[in-house]
Amino acid sequence: MEPVDRPDLGRLLLQQWIAANLVGSPEPGGATPPEEAGVARSSSSTSQPPAAPASFRELFQRAAARYGLDARLLEAVARVESGFNPDAVSAAGAVGLMQLMPETARAMGARDPLDPVQNVEAGARYLKELLDRFGDVRLALAAYNAGPAAVERFGDVPPYPETVEYIRRVLNAVG
Repeated sequence: MEPVDRPDLGRLLLQQWIAANLVGSPEPGGATPPEEAGVARSSSSTSQPPAAPASFRELFQRAAARYGLDARLLEAVARVESGFNPDAVSAAGAVGLMQLMPETARAMGARDPLDPVQNVEAGARYLKELLDRFGDVRLALAAYNAGPAAVERFGDVPPYPETVEYIRRVLNAVG
């Protein structure tokens, strides 16, 4: 078997995810829109999306190993951010599994932030930078959600209900 280069692997994983998640979809030729399926982020949602598809677990494990992170943390961020939807786009413009803003994705080395491999790698790199910068998982998650400037301004987790709920959901998903 020939080695698969990274962009092809990302596309292959995306195809596997689509095949696994769109079978029996209620809409002809497509999945239920994320906001109708409850996949879109909501600070009031208490349900957790399903576990990461097996095809994505390796992405989380490799990126975690590369950046010295816990793979469960990366998976939890993706679970809360996108519900493991590699095509997720938020109202604010964040994209992909790790819901990176396009500028952040580029700064972290992702040329195609909708490519699952590039998105997870960039999200892991960004999370590692935030952990190194703030020295605390809660503060790093707060910065991932609300931005580093908000954490610096408050010197702690910003008192934003969405951010407080986000941290709770991610940490609960880590287990």
